[in-house]
Amino acid sequence: MHKYLDFKDAVSLSLDIAESTQIQETTHIQDAIGRVLGKDIFCIKNLPSFNNSAMDGFAIKASDAGKRLKVTKIILAGESHEASLKENECYKIMTGAKVPYDADTIIPIEDVIDYENNEVTIKEDVKKNSCLRFKGEEKALQGILFKKGEVVTSAMLAILASQGITMLSLYKKLNIAVVSTGNELKEPWESASEDEIYNCNSYAIISLLKEKGFAATYTGLVPDSLEKSIKFVEGLKSYDVIITTGGISMGDADFMAEAFLNNGLEIAFHGVNIKPGRPIMMGKMQKTFVMCLPGNPLTAMVNMHLFSLPVLHKMQGSLAIYHDIDVATNIKSFKTKPGRVNVVLGLYKNGGYEVTQNNKYGSGMITVLHDSNCILVTDEAKASISEQERVKVIKFNCSYLQNQTNIFN
Repeated sequence: MHKYLDFKDAVSLSLDIAESTQIQETTHIQDAIGRVLGKDIFCIKNLPSFNNSAMDGFAIKASDAGKRLKVTKIILAGESHEASLKENECYKIMTGAKVPYDADTIIPIEDVIDYENNEVTIKEDVKKNSCLRFKGEEKALQGILFKKGEVVTSAMLAILASQGITMLSLYKKLNIAVVSTGNELKEPWESASEDEIYNCNSYAIISLLKEKGFAATYTGLVPDSLEKSIKFVEGLKSYDVIITTGGISMGDADFMAEAFLNNGLEIAFHGVNIKPGRPIMMGKMQKTFVMCLPGNPLTAMVNMHLFSLPVLHKMQGSLAIYHDIDVATNIKSFKTKPGRVNVVLGLYKNGGYEVTQNNKYGSGMITVLHDSNCILVTDEAKASISEQERVKVIKFNCSYLQNQTNIFN
């Protein structure tokens, strides 16, 4: 009997053989969202770049607390004034305005005792340096802003723009080919009889990749012919990654594995002890990483989440390659089959996990994916999940993490 690889070993092995890209390109920050930094970025301008007021109010010396002070200047944002305070004097200042070096504290306008005739009475209870943002307190000159391998976000772009940085060195996007197999498949724009199936796998996979920051090309449908499959695979060797669905089980017309072997594929594993999703194959074909997924849409997408996305993140140069796992309380009990790892779809909401359709759905079903937003992966010894039991779930719509979390309880 064919021995299937342990789930945890398969995840580990697939990551081990994945090599991070070293190819970089210079890109404008407007086109950088979701891309991976190829170099560390350092602070070239102090944040903030000068001492400034956090409030509209009065810039004083803390030693003048409890006094009545004369307002000598009104300082607006964008202005720069030399230090000029004499005894019993202060400045009126606006939020964001540069604070002269002879003032060490900002008193918000609503916190003064009174203000009239260009004179203000300061309360006695004053904390030195309050409401004063100091030069470089957020990020100091030459300090590291972002590390190589971080994924660019809109929050990062705000900081980069504040530094005057507009061009970034980013890892070149992976060149990914998505392939489907099967004579029974028709493209969605074609007419399909009752005996034929529309090809939804490629659209689902390419869309998922786009959601996760990757770009992929649909390279077509391969008929169930060994000769044609070998020739087709030969034409894909220029891609960094090839993702196929179908054609790798033990059926008479499943030729993809043999087609890849004829093109020099070194198989890392073929088959994993999980349900659904067992017929998965991964390996390297010269410089191309090959991911052969099951033909059923549900299992193909499940394996994309469990295996493919972590590998792709590593290959893209990202530091964050591990699943974002959260602990939830199981709302409704359900059964699982011991002796294998069960992959169970569910809905994670407000700290609770509810299994999809009582865990009674087929691997060929499609709509259950829409009804779910996470995966629960059970231990092989588990025969059921009890109500109120604490479980760990992999969330579909979250960023990946730098540190690995044990997926099993």
